[in-house]
Amino acid sequence: MTDSTVVSKDTVGLGERQYHIGIAPGEVSTVALLPGDPFRVPMIAEFLSDVKTIAHQREHLTMTGTYKGKLITATSTGMGCPSTAIAVEELVRVGVTSLIRVGSSAGLQPGVKPGDLLISEGTLRNDGTTAAYAHPGYPAVPDLGIAMTLAEVARELAVGTDSAVHSGLNVSDDAFYAETPEWIRELNGLGILNVEMESSALYVVSRLRGVRAGMICAASSNLYDGTSLYSGVKESLKAGWMKSIEVALETAVRLDL
Repeated sequence: MTDSTVVSKDTVGLGERQYHIGIAPGEVSTVALLPGDPFRVPMIAEFLSDVKTIAHQREHLTMTGTYKGKLITATSTGMGCPSTAIAVEELVRVGVTSLIRVGSSAGLQPGVKPGDLLISEGTLRNDGTTAAYAHPGYPAVPDLGIAMTLAEVARELAVGTDSAVHSGLNVSDDAFYAETPEWIRELNGLGILNVEMESSALYVVSRLRGVRAGMICAASSNLYDGTSLYSGVKESLKAGWMKSIEVALETAVRLDL
């Protein structure tokens, strides 16, 4: 016998203002840029005209604006896969069909330096959130068209600059301070390019909900060669963030997301 009082979260919030991100259908674009940190949403807004703040609840700040005639939404996800999964679920419920994470990430291979751009081709799911969504062998991969265009635009914009562009596999970890030297060496040996905390949920949830997703990060540090985020690289990281935002915006326009 089915208990009709049990809530199905598959239908919660459809057509309504969303509980966590505070957005209603019709208030956002079809494409959203997703930084983790809410303080980086205004950095995206620097590229936009006719900027509006839509909502700010918890770690989720949302602003909209226009870039080269295209309406763009920027929503912060907070840190980690749990809050990212919530943001993606609720953005899809209000009409977003393409999502591009613009984050920061630590390099794991020689030659990755602070401020470099990192294009994700797929994610090793070392998180707990996506285990609730899919079989352990389910791949966490970006939309091919978005990933290829991010790489193409990034390399075009990097010409004549000091920034390098790297493409490859990354890993999403849950526990920032639990990453041991042994784990870093193992990831390096697997050829993993970089580590961050959100893309696993972004990709898995997006695939399951039938929307497109991709990620471009700025390198904050290099955990393999000891270049630390905490030792004077913050200006390089900020420059990388701004470049990654520009690449994501150009990709949204080029693909008409």
